[in-house]
Amino acid sequence: MRLRLTPILLSLILALPILGIFAALLSPQSTSGDVLSHLINTVLPSYAGTTLLLAIGVAIGVASMGIITAWLVATCDFPGKRIYEWALILPLAMPTYVMAYAYTDFFQFSGPVQSFLRDLLGVSRLNWFPDPRSVWGAVCILSLALYPYVYLLCRTAFLERSPRLMDAARTLGAGPWSAFWQVALPMARPATMAGVALALMEAVADYGAVSYFGVQTMTTGIYRAWLGMGDRIAAVQLSAALLGVIFLLLMIEHASRRQMRFAATGQRFRQIMPWRLTGRKAFWASLACALPMFFGFILPVIIMAYLALTSEEALNARYWSWLANTLTLSTVTAILAVVIAVWLAYSARMARGGLQLLANRMVSLGYAVPGAVLAVGILILLAQLDIAWLLSGSFFILIYAYLTRFLSSGLQTVEAGLSKITPSMDASAMSLGSGKLELLTKIHLPLLRRSLLTAGLLVFVDVMKELPATLVLRPFNFDTLAVITFQLASDERLAEAAWPALTIVLAGLIPVVILSRAMSKD
Repeated sequence: MRLRLTPILLSLILALPILGIFAALLSPQSTSGDVLSHLINTVLPSYAGTTLLLAIGVAIGVASMGIITAWLVATCDFPGKRIYEWALILPLAMPTYVMAYAYTDFFQFSGPVQSFLRDLLGVSRLNWFPDPRSVWGAVCILSLALYPYVYLLCRTAFLERSPRLMDAARTLGAGPWSAFWQVALPMARPATMAGVALALMEAVADYGAVSYFGVQTMTTGIYRAWLGMGDRIAAVQLSAALLGVIFLLLMIEHASRRQMRFAATGQRFRQIMPWRLTGRKAFWASLACALPMFFGFILPVIIMAYLALTSEEALNARYWSWLANTLTLSTVTAILAVVIAVWLAYSARMARGGLQLLANRMVSLGYAVPGAVLAVGILILLAQLDIAWLLSGSFFILIYAYLTRFLSSGLQTVEAGLSKITPSMDASAMSLGSGKLELLTKIHLPLLRRSLLTAGLLVFVDVMKELPATLVLRPFNFDTLAVITFQLASDERLAEAAWPALTIVLAGLIPVVILSRAMSKD
């Protein structure tokens, strides 16, 4: 009985911030309509319009880059393909706010690009040069950083398609692009929709990049209402609206998979002879894969490395203090997340009940909640429980926020590992007298070592990169690498922000390397 109730109770505890937002939204003070009508008449249309414009631009950007690169890598053979297979996921290691800082320094009026062009053309100003600090600048940055979501899912879909369909297209005289448009792309629609939905959830919840660019979205509006104007009700209502947008995206992604039926492909269908490209076709295919990788990872790293190496601010004592704070938070959260993930996944496996699975899915929803909304929900929850003075701005409440936000990635990894352990092994062990705890410690945990390590690393890196929740909930005079990078960049001290930013990127490479090694074994 305890094995069934404790995971459900834990799931409810982790879901409390979201419940706190809706509880505050339904309170008499928030339903009076005064604040909401004021928002509607002033800033809400602007926030909503900008967020919608940003979402449309990012959707087009990630879909075009992700689908084209996935199709080329999965179905064609050209120079550099083996490198592009794993290198195209490198932008996942690059936080959007770090990329925004790098490109702003590179393309702004005093940056090297505009300075070179002014000297070359002999003019004092380039009125035609686009301003990186704009909605379209944010669209480009977010698209470059998030297209790997679409690339990974579409690559898998293209690799697992039935070769009989492609053979039929070839027999009818279709070339690579004709087969792509008429056969492969329609079959990969669920994967495309899922990848775009994941990218859009990250885009509409982004705070660091859009705030630095001065783009007014729903997320920046939440912080302005809470921290700038001190209006708790306005922050709650904007959070609820943003949360509704996120859940709408989740429903669209789920509906795209539910309403369509596609033939499953077995292992025998995986080996497909690629089209060999030569000459111009090979050059353009290689260039199409190189550009997203170069602008999404290589160039920002080069810019930040140059700023770091030419800066007078070396790795001083303050840097080591920020690094220690970040490593402490990341390590503690990763360990707790792995322990809780094993607990929840193992309970669901042993209980085999719908209620246990529902509890685990409740925990998984936390990953879809933006950090800004999560921070507001926790502060509202503490205020309603009248314990804000005790926990607000403490180390423990920050750990709680991270667990609510990132436990999903660890839980899904552990569940995937458990699914590979045949149930007959459990039955054999229990028939020999093993209890549930002994079964976990002596059989499951040794077999789950790689999955547990992967889960811990994913949570570790997610915590290192997290900015919005940390910015609001961190203890006084307690800065992490993400927070200090954002603050230094906001003060236009990009050279000082270079070392913390590079450290976050290097840490983000760890799960990317693990993922690339897994892809190379496909």
